[in-house]
Amino acid sequence: MKRAPFFVLFTAILVVATCLAQTERTSSDSKSGLKQVAPALFAASQDPAPPQQAAGRGGFGGPIELGPDDKPAFPDPPAGFNTKREDVPHGGLTPVEYDSKSLGTHRRMRVYTPPGYTTNRKYPVLYLLHGIGGTDTEWTEACHANNVIDNLLAEGKIQPMVLVFPDGNSARTVADLAAGGRGAGAGAPGGRGAGTGRGGAGRMGMDAWLTPFENDLLKDIIPYVDSHYSVYSDRDHRALAGLSMGGGQTLNIGLVHPETFAWVGGFSSAPDTRQPPSALVPDPAVPKQLKLIWLACGNKDGLIRISQAVHGYLKENDVAHIWHVDGNAHDTTEWDNNLYLFSQRIFR
Repeated sequence: MKRAPFFVLFTAILVVATCLAQTERTSSDSKSGLKQVAPALFAASQDPAPPQQAAGRGGFGGPIELGPDDKPAFPDPPAGFNTKREDVPHGGLTPVEYDSKSLGTHRRMRVYTPPGYTTNRKYPVLYLLHGIGGTDTEWTEACHANNVIDNLLAEGKIQPMVLVFPDGNSARTVADLAAGGRGAGAGAPGGRGAGTGRGGAGRMGMDAWLTPFENDLLKDIIPYVDSHYSVYSDRDHRALAGLSMGGGQTLNIGLVHPETFAWVGGFSSAPDTRQPPSALVPDPAVPKQLKLIWLACGNKDGLIRISQAVHGYLKENDVAHIWHVDGNAHDTTEWDNNLYLFSQRIFR
């Protein structure tokens, strides 16, 4: 089994990149910062460059080769779309603790309720999954998910919805978070994602992001939200999306559970995405039941090959989907942009 060493290297690289993306908002700064902070990891991630490799590309995740399909499907969002505006109502953002029966632990997620939330009506739900270096706070503290949704609601471009931000690392507990730790399987030793929970400090337990989290999401998180919030509980009113590691989780789960989700979005999906795509989607008839499949990645992101492969497989099998490749890297700009675009095309 040769995948484990790759996952260890990928985990270390991705933790560094995520930290940089949260402090350096532009693609060029993020890329140069990675070269300065982790030159050895940066070099180790390089594959031999193919003859058609675009000049000056490559680096984090490996060299980049763009094809004719790899272009924007939509224009970039307008300036200020993700900034907090004082002239619009703001939704609520609440940390929520719950008991995960499938994991046997006490866990935390965050829930956004739209301005004017009331139990007199029901709302659709968008579940947003974070990257490997983050927690349930990444979408609102590194990215600006609540600002994006607040502003779109104020402009009448989307309908009111509840957002749920689970913790994608199933090994992490409330106790880990209270102790300032990241939990087993959270990332590289000594870095922002260093683990301090079950399994020992720094253990890169990739399994915690796979089937155990899928069980937690489907068997614990969704039932909790359905029973504690005034939300619809059918597939047509439930969407799943994620960034990086969360993008991989989204594709692993969403593409094979059309009975649970009707809208699925993978942003900069990472190598936790099941490979090859035929293993991710053994039966192409299954994702054809979805109302929207959204695949997106920046053309400066060395992980684009993951999403390119999924796009190619879906295209070959006539599975309708959006393939959106813009000019960003593996950074928060990419993820905010795609949330802006994706959220306007769900629950319709």
